[in-house]
Amino acid sequence: MAALRAAELGRDTTLVEKNPFLGKKLLLSGKGRCNLTNACDLDSFLKRFSGNGQFLRDAFKKFFNRELMLFFEKRGLKLKVERQQRVFPVSDRSASVVGILKKELLRLKVRILYKTQLKDILLQEKAIRGLIVEDNQFLAADRLILATGGISYAFTGSTGEGLALAKKLGHTVTPLRPGLVPLATRQKLALAGLTLKNIRLKFSDGQNQIISDIGELLFTDFGISGPLVLTLSGRIAEWLDSGKHVYVEIDLKPALTKEQLTARLLREFREGPKKALKNTLYNLLPKKLAEAFLSVAGIVPQKKVSQVTRAEREKMVSTLKALRLDILKPLPIEEAMVTRGGVSLKEVNPRTMESRLIRGLYFAGEMIDVDADTGGFNLQAAFSTGYLAGESAALSGS
Repeated sequence: MAALRAAELGRDTTLVEKNPFLGKKLLLSGKGRCNLTNACDLDSFLKRFSGNGQFLRDAFKKFFNRELMLFFEKRGLKLKVERQQRVFPVSDRSASVVGILKKELLRLKVRILYKTQLKDILLQEKAIRGLIVEDNQFLAADRLILATGGISYAFTGSTGEGLALAKKLGHTVTPLRPGLVPLATRQKLALAGLTLKNIRLKFSDGQNQIISDIGELLFTDFGISGPLVLTLSGRIAEWLDSGKHVYVEIDLKPALTKEQLTARLLREFREGPKKALKNTLYNLLPKKLAEAFLSVAGIVPQKKVSQVTRAEREKMVSTLKALRLDILKPLPIEEAMVTRGGVSLKEVNPRTMESRLIRGLYFAGEMIDVDADTGGFNLQAAFSTGYLAGESAALSGS
């Protein structure tokens, strides 16, 4: 997007791409469907960032979700808005998004250098003079936009060389931490691959609580993932980093009170007193979950319904409302969807994305210290900062 905007404004533009093709990380986004933005209003959008969202206000005023959607629709890509206002291509293929961007790069005659890795940046009197790429090839430039991402999903090319070079040039890089990352739990329930819908999570460190919206949870072989977990994982990781014991309570039936669940169980028990308890639960829980649920509740799965005590029934109800798992750690940053941290925002002009330390150096995307929830927010931030950086670089000195 930075290259497109600079070229659109008439500048001779070169895009340096270390991969053999464009958009490797973009192709993976939204499980291959590309959740390219979110259709909510600006204030709601900014609230979905983890603390530094206000920095993006100027970029969003310049190029926000409506402009991004119009950009793609004018070039023939039909879009749709799904639940929680997430925006996807109608094709449900990330390749459709990458295809539009590539076609536009070719139309605007942007020079693309594939399989080319950035090695060094050359300065003259604290201003950009050019860059060195593989084989010591020198590319002259008086403006350079760094959009090399963080260090998550390193196999896509996000290996941090842009951040290392920014640091070498004198920029502060705040600590890099995993964002939107699955969590490992102490309990292993043998439920890998099971998705629970319409549940709610309550995380606690013993003093503080974070209660999620109602949504989806995915069990994995190491713990838990899914949209609700990923969205809150950054704050949970901070608790864990400070040495706190963290646990999560899964409300399996958030639409029902304990009293309603008690009545429901009693009805099920009356209708099948000779059934094994786990079989009765199939009307309440996914089959794969029923036995694991009883194990957590400390009740024998094969026990006959008629033999269930009142204390055991109350334990079942409380576990349905708060299935507790202890959180051990977030997965490594390489497994995270986004990188938290990056180039310090104090050293970047929010109105232009230009470095406050080096003339002609601009930043865009995940390498700056902003990150957000799932739902299209991070991609919009990338597109918006890229657009603003491209425009600012093109107009600088003109």
